Amino acid sequence: MTESGTATFYKSEFGGMDVSEARKLKSLEDENTRWKKLLAEQMPDNAMLKNVASRKW
Repeated sequence: MTESGTATFYKSEFGGMDVSEARKLKSLEDENTRWKKLLAEQMPDNAMLKNVASRKW
């Protein structure tokens, strides 16, 4: 994308933010997505461990 295209993208995507603010926001959104994926991967393991721990031996 050209500089003009990049500026247009950020303007339409992030409203009145500066380009640096929009990049930071995008970085935080990407990090949030990564953490949500990691959490979703761990939830079945936690549920299984709780199930095993709740059994009477």
